[in-house]
Amino acid sequence: MKKILLTLILLLVVNLSASNYELLKQKCANSDATACYEVGLPLTQGDNAKVQDILDEGMSYMRKACHSGEERACDVMGAQYYKNKNYAIANKFLTKSCDRGIKSACESVGVIYRDGHETRQDDVKAREFFTKACELKSGDACYNVAILYRGGFGVEKDRTEEKEFYQKACDAGLKAGCDRYTELDNEDKGIETGILATIKGWFK
Repeated sequence: MKKILLTLILLLVVNLSASNYELLKQKCANSDATACYEVGLPLTQGDNAKVQDILDEGMSYMRKACHSGEERACDVMGAQYYKNKNYAIANKFLTKSCDRGIKSACESVGVIYRDGHETRQDDVKAREFFTKACELKSGDACYNVAILYRGGFGVEKDRTEEKEFYQKACDAGLKAGCDRYTELDNEDKGIETGILATIKGWFK
């Protein structure tokens, strides 16, 4: 009896889900941007994103949602264009996403300018977007800013700024940032580190 009851409940849930999905599709057809986003999102995530036909269908809903003013759909489109290496188009969407505080978007735009993907290579712009991502607690972005200061890429070399951004990378949870900050801090204090310090330690 319990098994029959569970089966009936499961069928009811499935039917309700299917009914809700069809309702969302109908709302989308009537230009409800949020409905289009909600229909398309599961088609662009997880295993569905690995099946091109399903992904294409999902992106068609995202495109309609984005053009109708649903910013979350625009975020998804930018990320997908970036993944597909359509950098010029991705840049337009991702820049707006970054302005709204989407950390991964800021990181991606930074990479586009740093590496010159379908645009003129620009270390100044790369630093601008990596800095925004760093402020949103991206350890990798903070580390990238530190490297720009270390090499003088698009900015004057500045050891103080370099250390500060390694510290920020560390605070954001990036071990490499912690290690590099400690190394520079020890150098500033006259404490030898690295392989030379290890070799000297053998003879003490």
